[in-house]
Amino acid sequence: MPSSVGRVSAAEPPVPPRAGASAAGPHPPGTTPAAAPPPGGRAWRRRLGVEVWIVLGLSLGRSGVYAVVTLLDRLTREQALGAQTATLNASRSERPWLDLTLQLLSIAFALVPVALALYLLSASGRSALRRIGLDRARPGRDLAVGVGLAAVIGLPGLLLYAVGRALGLTVEVQAAALDAAWWTVPVLVLAALQNALLEEVVAVAYLLERLRELRWGAPAVVVTSALLRGSYHLYQGWGAFVGNVVMGLVFAEWYRRRRRVAPLVVAHTLMDVVAFVGYALVPDDVRSDLGLS
Repeated sequence: MPSSVGRVSAAEPPVPPRAGASAAGPHPPGTTPAAAPPPGGRAWRRRLGVEVWIVLGLSLGRSGVYAVVTLLDRLTREQALGAQTATLNASRSERPWLDLTLQLLSIAFALVPVALALYLLSASGRSALRRIGLDRARPGRDLAVGVGLAAVIGLPGLLLYAVGRALGLTVEVQAAALDAAWWTVPVLVLAALQNALLEEVVAVAYLLERLRELRWGAPAVVVTSALLRGSYHLYQGWGAFVGNVVMGLVFAEWYRRRRRVAPLVVAHTLMDVVAFVGYALVPDDVRSDLGLS
């Protein structure tokens, strides 16, 4: 006799699965379907902690580790720290078209951790851009606040750099070393925007959102963000570390209170554009007179 196992009679419609049962069939006797850990639960917080380590390990945390190793290398050389040089935005090829290609690829891939952080923050279904205040809800106000923050942080930052150079605590920073080409300034502007998005989205918005969900207190959250920012600038010396920790405290506290990262991105972009483009356009003799090269 033909077996009827696995077949359904035409006169009897199939019975829908019970609530909670998988489409493949009921769960084995004595078992219950696995459920996602509830928000706020221990397993959920542990998962968030692992997520933070992964995001930082792919981005600024990794940069911080390398910066610490670089500083150790600098401190153990015979040459004094103040006599050493750190070069930013260097050329990657002697051929202009290849240099441009590599510069754009570097900028694009550096933004992947930003996309990852935004993707993870949107897991609840809410727009990550609106959640962290990177939307266009208040463009005029964001721009004005960003310009103000750039002035408040940028001018003292230049003074601190000069003091660090005078005391031998900061290396000479060559902010731009690209060969002159028609695309030099646009690439430097894109590099400034990339730095701003990476640092402010990951080190401030993403990190503060996740640490808040992990029930960290406000002081610990702000200090952790600031120390992270300082850590990946250690390759420039102690002066850069202190300056960026101060900047990190101001920016993290601003975000904690306002929950908008757009002004921070504007401020950071403006400061880097002034540093990168200004360095590239100022003649060598003027930079030497100012102690910038």
